[in-house]
Amino acid sequence: MPDVCRSVTFTLQPLERSTPIMETQVIQATEYRNVSLALLNESKTNPRRTFEETALKELADSIRTQGVLSPLLVRPLTEKGFEIIAGARRYRAAQMAETPTVPVRIVNLSDAEALEAQLVENLVRSEIHPMEEAQGFRALLDLEEPKYSIEQIGARVGKSQAFVAARLKLTDLVPSSVDAFYADDIGVGHALLLAKLPADQQEDALKACFKEVYNGASKPARILLPVRNLQFWIDSNILLVLKDAPFNKRDAQLVPAAGSCADCPKRTGHNKLLFGDDLGRHGDRCTDPNCYQAKVSAHVATAIAAKPELVQISTAYGGQKEGSPVLPRNKYTAIRDDKPKSTDEAKRPEFKVCKFTTEAIITEGSDVGTIHKVCANLTCPVHHPQQKPGRDEQRWKADQEKQRKEQAIANTTGLHVLAAIGSAVPVRLLKRDLLFILERLVTVMEENRIETLARQHGIRQKRDDGGIKKAFAAYLHRADEGTLSRALVESGILLAATRGNPSAVLKEAATTYKVDAEAIAVKVKQEFAAKEKAKKTPLPVNKKTAKKAA
Repeated sequence: MPDVCRSVTFTLQPLERSTPIMETQVIQATEYRNVSLALLNESKTNPRRTFEETALKELADSIRTQGVLSPLLVRPLTEKGFEIIAGARRYRAAQMAETPTVPVRIVNLSDAEALEAQLVENLVRSEIHPMEEAQGFRALLDLEEPKYSIEQIGARVGKSQAFVAARLKLTDLVPSSVDAFYADDIGVGHALLLAKLPADQQEDALKACFKEVYNGASKPARILLPVRNLQFWIDSNILLVLKDAPFNKRDAQLVPAAGSCADCPKRTGHNKLLFGDDLGRHGDRCTDPNCYQAKVSAHVATAIAAKPELVQISTAYGGQKEGSPVLPRNKYTAIRDDKPKSTDEAKRPEFKVCKFTTEAIITEGSDVGTIHKVCANLTCPVHHPQQKPGRDEQRWKADQEKQRKEQAIANTTGLHVLAAIGSAVPVRLLKRDLLFILERLVTVMEENRIETLARQHGIRQKRDDGGIKKAFAAYLHRADEGTLSRALVESGILLAATRGNPSAVLKEAATTYKVDAEAIAVKVKQEFAAKEKAKKTPLPVNKKTAKKAA
């Protein structure tokens, strides 16, 4: 881009008598001059699209008293006027101030040079909207000559490569997201997160930016949630950790239209400038759940075709449709791969292998596509120990009763420890944050876990109240921050217990919150022993009642 002073020869038309200063024709225009506003035209390629009215009025007031202090950058458009390369805001403010002329710097530029100068001049200004900045960076990157790279753009405007890459990604926002961004309905943090998602996922993610609150009005008020809430929603609903994928990430033929995950631009590891921090915390992740699901389905179909003897199982709760080849949870026992941590744990059926053990693939529920060892034989004495031989029936019943009591003590102890841990939880997060997380945790919890959590807070299900979930949700909306903090930790413990060893999870939580679980266990055993003793002790006879009976 030329930066030297040049002379430009052109002719200006005579102005009306209201501007006598410019009545004579200007034959030789040097680089710096005062030019009539009537001779200036705004550029169609100016990256700035929004002009704040209040700021323009303030600038106009300043121009009335001090004039335009910084010359506008222009180039000859025709013999009768100039195109504004940089300074559209000053030009509009000067019009509001009714100033006849403004100072300009005149430079001869080609179309490409004009666009380059225009973008660089405007993009270094702090008041430009991030979306306009993004479109300006994109226009620079799309120039044929001179050719720009992200690194060169960053150097020209004094920004890091990561900043420029993030701004460029804003140009991938869908129209509804762009409109919300320009209207200040969402902030730049929300927009950057939305822009990283595929277009077909942005609409749902945009809705997750807001929460509707009912304050007695006919229509609910819409509140913008913090950026961290949107990040949590995206992590929970869209992004999928690729290392956990059941299929071969390098197989380009699994779904030919999608190709290999290793070469896919939609994975976070493909663009480290955009997802650098995220990669350190979560590893490489897929941003397209539809494509991911298509590959999981193709993987399942391929695995079953290759090994028809594979048992198909479901990890979801509920029955199966009639004629379905998929076994529900109550029709098989999953054999655990990890080693038992104690002698008692080693006796549990899920840690044992029997002659009926076979491979199965999950085709419904969570972890679809993964292979596991299962026993699907309901007559197996190892994994279905309820079928005991008749000769030892009395002893077996005594053992069952003993196990029932031990389990009851363990459950009660667990509930007491959970309550003690909940009482030790400090108040830290805001109520809206706690409520937001809890509402989403409850949606993935099993019904019995929700009932346990509700009982911890004194809630019992009533008839025709919409179920325990609705009753507990209503309770959470009325609760204070301390109660929500407690419920959050408790629900986290209950969820972790469904996927691991409940005793170990509870013990770890008790250690964290300095709860004496052993003391609670001793107290519970004493209470159970007292109840047993009370059952065996005969009630005292009332003498008066006895005489009347006689």
